[in-house]
Amino acid sequence: MNPVRSFVGLVVSLGIGAGLSLQAGAVSVKTSTPYRGWSDAIVLSNGRVEAVIVPSVGRWMQFRFAGAKDGPFWENPKLAGHSMPQKPWEAAHGSFGGDKTWPAPQSVWNWPPPDVFDAAPLAFRVEAGPSVVLTSPVSPRFGIRTERRFSMPSAADSVRVVTTYEKVEGAPVEVGVWIITQTQDPVAAFLPIPTASRHPGGISHEWGVPTNHFSMTNGLVRIERDPVGSHKIGNDAGQIIWVGSQWVLRIATDRDAVGPHPDNGCSTEIYTNPDPVPYVELETLGRLRTLAKGDRMSATNVYTLYRRQSADPAAEARRVLAGIP
Repeated sequence: MNPVRSFVGLVVSLGIGAGLSLQAGAVSVKTSTPYRGWSDAIVLSNGRVEAVIVPSVGRWMQFRFAGAKDGPFWENPKLAGHSMPQKPWEAAHGSFGGDKTWPAPQSVWNWPPPDVFDAAPLAFRVEAGPSVVLTSPVSPRFGIRTERRFSMPSAADSVRVVTTYEKVEGAPVEVGVWIITQTQDPVAAFLPIPTASRHPGGISHEWGVPTNHFSMTNGLVRIERDPVGSHKIGNDAGQIIWVGSQWVLRIATDRDAVGPHPDNGCSTEIYTNPDPVPYVELETLGRLRTLAKGDRMSATNVYTLYRRQSADPAAEARRVLAGIP
């Protein structure tokens, strides 16, 4: 008998309350871990970085260096340790924070975010690798079940997340996989401008340009959070760079060249929220596709964490984009 696979079966069958751990090489998974008032957190770690996932609120809540207490993800202090409210966006603006998925485009559902995509606990299982898999109920509105698979290499400061939409019931629907990562207020956030960008000037003008908190230099778009107004920019890049006072976060996504993307062809977007809720969203969007019953579509993001090395945030962004650790 394979001992790893037998252990995985035990984790799956016992679920959240089991308080079990699984390790394969340098990568480990610990379930039922206390975290900011929750008792069901899952910690995926390779000894270098950790992903803290809280299934009861349907989020990847924090990404941090191993042993650290904090990381770049924003977490709503008003909802720390709370169970999922029926209407979380009314209970406390910004929801729980962390990293989640919504269906794109937003124009299909407007506001608030629909049912299981942002207001439901998620089931989990641990599989060989190891990896952590979160699964949602079926959305009454879209007939879609979501699955998010978290894994990490043994010797890199990164997490790989594959998000899959499965059409389970109902009429066909056109949808794209949208990933939203709510982060703490950065020094600045950046989008590279692709060489053959479809957007004149390198960004989409769908939302206007936040002139007082926006600049563009040598192929790099920079935005800071405006404390008195919300803003959004986007383009057809495959990377987003967040630069904080201590850390740098890079999110890389594979832009699908086939088919249209939401929001005037954007695959990466940055949204900044005003005071008194100081967060910034790093967003990736997969291509739009019509899903019929039985169809599945996936999008893959790789999140990498770095320590700040220089005082210039643009230099930090260029260092990371160049692949320098």
